[in-house]
Amino acid sequence: MINDYFSNFNDWRDLQRLFDSVKAAGLFVVFRPGPYINAETTAGGIAHWATSQVSGELRTNATDYEAAWKPYIQGIIDVVVPNQITNNGPIIAVQVDNEYSQLPLTHAEYFVELEAAYRHGGVVVPLTYNDPGMGSNFINGTGAVDLYGFIGLLVDEYPNRFDCANPEVWSPVMLNYHQYHEQVNPSEPSYFPEFQGGSLDGWGGAGYDGCEILTNANFEDVFYKQNWASNAKLMSFYMLYGYDYGAAIRENRILSAKYDELKRQGLFLRSSPQFYKTDWIGDTSTGDVFVNNSAAFSTLLKNPDSGTGFYITRQNDSTSTVNIDFRLQVETSIGTLVLPRTVPSISLNGRQSKVIVTDYSFGDSKLLYSTASIFFAGKIGSRDVLFVYGDSDQNHELALYLDRQSTSFTQTSASSVRFASSSDDELDTISILAGTSGFVTLWESTTQLILFADPITAATFWAPVVPGPSLNNYWQFGSNDTILVGGPYLVRNVTVENNHTLHLTGDLNSSVPLTIFAPDGVNSVSWNNDLVHTSRQGAALVGQVTMKELQFTKPPTVLDNWKFADSLPEVDTEFSDDDWIVANHTTTNIIIPPLFGDGRVLYGCDYGFCEGIVLWRGHFMGTGAETAVNLSISGGTAFAASVWINDVFIRSTPGDNLTPNMTNEIFDFPSGSIKVGKDNVITVLQDNSGLDETGLAPTSNDPKSPRGISGFELLTGNITTWKLQGKFGGYTNFPDKTRGILNEGGLFGERAGWHLPDFDTSSWPERSLSDGLPGNKVGVGFFVTTFNLDIPEGTDIPISFVFEDHSERYRAFLFVNGWKFGKRIGNLGPQTKFPVHQGLLNYNGKNTIAVALWALDANQLVSPQLSLVVDDYIEGGVGHIHVNNPPWEPRY
Repeated sequence: MINDYFSNFNDWRDLQRLFDSVKAAGLFVVFRPGPYINAETTAGGIAHWATSQVSGELRTNATDYEAAWKPYIQGIIDVVVPNQITNNGPIIAVQVDNEYSQLPLTHAEYFVELEAAYRHGGVVVPLTYNDPGMGSNFINGTGAVDLYGFIGLLVDEYPNRFDCANPEVWSPVMLNYHQYHEQVNPSEPSYFPEFQGGSLDGWGGAGYDGCEILTNANFEDVFYKQNWASNAKLMSFYMLYGYDYGAAIRENRILSAKYDELKRQGLFLRSSPQFYKTDWIGDTSTGDVFVNNSAAFSTLLKNPDSGTGFYITRQNDSTSTVNIDFRLQVETSIGTLVLPRTVPSISLNGRQSKVIVTDYSFGDSKLLYSTASIFFAGKIGSRDVLFVYGDSDQNHELALYLDRQSTSFTQTSASSVRFASSSDDELDTISILAGTSGFVTLWESTTQLILFADPITAATFWAPVVPGPSLNNYWQFGSNDTILVGGPYLVRNVTVENNHTLHLTGDLNSSVPLTIFAPDGVNSVSWNNDLVHTSRQGAALVGQVTMKELQFTKPPTVLDNWKFADSLPEVDTEFSDDDWIVANHTTTNIIIPPLFGDGRVLYGCDYGFCEGIVLWRGHFMGTGAETAVNLSISGGTAFAASVWINDVFIRSTPGDNLTPNMTNEIFDFPSGSIKVGKDNVITVLQDNSGLDETGLAPTSNDPKSPRGISGFELLTGNITTWKLQGKFGGYTNFPDKTRGILNEGGLFGERAGWHLPDFDTSSWPERSLSDGLPGNKVGVGFFVTTFNLDIPEGTDIPISFVFEDHSERYRAFLFVNGWKFGKRIGNLGPQTKFPVHQGLLNYNGKNTIAVALWALDANQLVSPQLSLVVDDYIEGGVGHIHVNNPPWEPRY
């Protein structure tokens, strides 16, 4: 929602391309378009112009707010309707706004308006909602949705919270999710629309690597399976991928160990249709599940039709890191058993959870129980396949009915695996002893295949869907055919030609052995269109996929050959602001009116400048009596501002490493800085950290954040005129619609387009970025350089820009081919590394890099360094990446 006339769904905002891609991948979409989405910043997604122009309360039934969101929602409807599942699209639900209360009535009626817009526009899939706590909002009554979901006990109850500086300190799991669901909406599936998949990390934080540890694979193992234990049937993670967040797919698109755990969980769920319909029976606290060690806790879910049991087990103290052993009593089709029966115990290594199944089916075969975890279960060709995994330092046990009547069968000869058969019931028990690691084929016959691996080895396997004739890669709906592929970094797609040739596409980050379990008729394999020599080892086809030697021009390690220009002429004595906007408003819709002054409103958004840096210039006729100016400056968390009188720097605010969203200070004029009888100018260079999201207050107007000068007083005298300048064209007429409304701020160089490709810097002097600004002065300078890349298609080489990890007081804005892709606050951090993807980076040509450097203190050396880091070398199926980096054009 760019402004009240224009919504942009073109180029990188093209939702149709997104929906086409997820459909090709066999994924479903719960679409959450807002207009409010939270996300920690940027007014929670509300268009910034609306925070100034709308007089009514945001996110209510206020008439002018409805007029503001309707064009945007209509644009959403236009792309949603043809992509609904009812039209063979991927969208299965649409969320109505986000994290809100049903009271007062104006909130509920706002939901009614949104829901009516969707329904009248042709949206027929369920409308959903994400309750920020256990508030029972929008289940019944005005504005009620079709499918209710909630986050947790408290507002934004991300159970492990956000302390990335102490990532080993856990919070306990929540125990009342099931009870709450049964109390408020038992007739609907239990739904977590936004469960913790990482952690935010604000300015001055510990860094996202700590957030990844806080929410690591162990966290996923314990907390996500606890949600399963509450009988949840829909769960979405915030985030799987995005602005890093310590997510499973990191910002540079590298797959982490968290992704491996999600794969293990996801394949189990895909393999287990018995889990889709379960009753919550009870747990150890209710007396329905019995363990012999009080340190263990288990919950029983049971499928009422098949009788399959799922004993979801963890430590009673879910934060414990000690290892425990226990035995578990289970109910099975042959009676009550105490597991395990052939090995001493079931083990949990600290923060670990296991799903122990009973009376479980795989293909046409039956598994009585397994204390090993299930990675994959199903049918491949004519074989029933069961792939289990477990830690190599633990004992595991499974009991099943092996087809010993098969024409031929083999069982592993590994000394750490034992078989025991019962003549009474034809039950076979397989004991996997501690010390078993890697990959082991436990049992193989013409009708069955039983596999075991340790968790790390299991995660090297993929189970891509063999596309069906319709709905292609949609498991269960379009196809029930799959294969197992072990070894590659990523397997993207698989097709089978004439029942004999297997075509795999995917990625490699190293040369690896290839292990394939496919239907018996498959005897030929290709990898990314290259034939792979394979041989048959039992049921497996084995071979080797080898990375090709990559021949390309490597990016420079350290960027050099910088050109430099001053980007703060506004503090020069001769600078003219005749064409600037006069700040003369006396009313505002911003929720905090001016704190003091003469009634003039000095908020950037009221004059069209809601995003990025804004410059203010206050004029007064000097008498010699003026000694200082009192300024209250609002810029959001971790903002900064620098203040000058004429061409004399006073100081920057806030001082030290503070992160307030507003400061109120007296700026004393240095001796001799006032020009008596002449025009004097107070210049304020003010950063903007984004507008606030909605908080916990009864009002939803928090995004109407003051950004600018909240109060001013000249001591002594009067400021006769205030003028301001922000991004070129303001939020209505900014020229770069491709890169978008957030891309540019109000720095002189930004307004002139110095950051854009093909801007001519030939007349600029050379100056190294690490030399900082000339004379160690305060101000802003633009540094521009170029370099070339020549990286062939068929390779995926994630590249990041990395600043030095000093603690100098500066702000740097990184532009890559015109795209603002990094904001470095030297004295706060934590972010020093900024991944930039192919498509923004031109991998086959020239790249223009610009850094706007703002030094905050006088006579302090600021020496940033910027280097390029190749995060990985990946070969494979990325495909062509379109480059669209519009060049510089004259603006004045």
